[in-house]
Amino acid sequence: MSPGQQSTTHPRGNLSYDQRDRVDVPALLEYRRTRCAAGLLDAVDRLAGPLDAATAYHFGWLDVLGRPSGNTSGKALRPALALLSAEVTGTGDSLALHGAIALELLHNFSLVHDDLMDGDEQRRHRDTVWKTHGSEVAILVGDGLLSLAMEVILEAGSPHSHRAARTLTAAARSLIDGQARDLSYERRESVTIAECLQMAGEKTGALLGCSASIGAVLGGTDDRVRQALWEYGYHRGLSFQAVDDLLGIWGDPLVTGKQRWGDLRQRKKSLPVVAAAASEESTAGKRLRQLLADDARQESHAELTEEEMAMRAALIEEVGGRAWALQEARRRHRTGTQVLESISMPGTVGRQFIGLSDFVFARVA
Repeated sequence: MSPGQQSTTHPRGNLSYDQRDRVDVPALLEYRRTRCAAGLLDAVDRLAGPLDAATAYHFGWLDVLGRPSGNTSGKALRPALALLSAEVTGTGDSLALHGAIALELLHNFSLVHDDLMDGDEQRRHRDTVWKTHGSEVAILVGDGLLSLAMEVILEAGSPHSHRAARTLTAAARSLIDGQARDLSYERRESVTIAECLQMAGEKTGALLGCSASIGAVLGGTDDRVRQALWEYGYHRGLSFQAVDDLLGIWGDPLVTGKQRWGDLRQRKKSLPVVAAAASEESTAGKRLRQLLADDARQESHAELTEEEMAMRAALIEEVGGRAWALQEARRRHRTGTQVLESISMPGTVGRQFIGLSDFVFARVA
């Protein structure tokens, strides 16, 4: 099915699809990415040097020496959702693109700053912005991307632009709150599953909730449809985060573009880790809690050896942290799909929403 295929109304409450209806998600993402490319370039061009070159490096358009690289940035899931949400209500193409571009700018603001705060040296198989251009430039690149996101959404020319801007700023604040929690959890001996899910909801759920609804908001949709789309994105975001946390421990670096056992290197209290540490009875659970407590008490940490990280990964899996995170990803995946059934939309749009969710979950399923 091509992204421009004629849509037909799908019965409310019936968004299932069989094999012949399945969406070619990589082609869909590439199509959506291409639609946003020119506007994204135009937005980044507004930044003064050297921020424009450093930002273009982050997006993969330039190499570290400033030469065109021909690369692309990420999977473009968030702009794809923003454009798709516009199709629920028939929002015009120009308005939808403003929403999609603003979301991509906001998302990348968080990536640039998170990489710096977490000390991540690799993203998408390349050195991160702070690693190549310095911490000061990385801070300014992130600030510039956040400002551009707000400019772009307010320039949409919709009577509902300010409502969309409020949606975007709420997502930005939630991202910042979630990152603050993430950093504070690194200094605590223990974190509950509820706290970890709250953090994931703020960092990932809110951004994908905004992505899945902002196109419809620009088109003036009512609150019921907006809320349903937001909830779909929110649950999809929690599923995405659970999958990401699994890949942060057990993911293949050739696929993820990050170091092996990256979250363990940083001693992150991610969903599999927190779920495993919640095990009260097992010896492995007690050993893991002791390691986390020791980490929290230390002012600075020596780098973990490969053997130490392998041991921690084995403890987490033995206690059930890996299985719990996978189950949570499945549960949120189902919940997000069920929310969509409360609203009517063209059949091809519903199938694309579900196809995008399946694509993300399939990374570990």
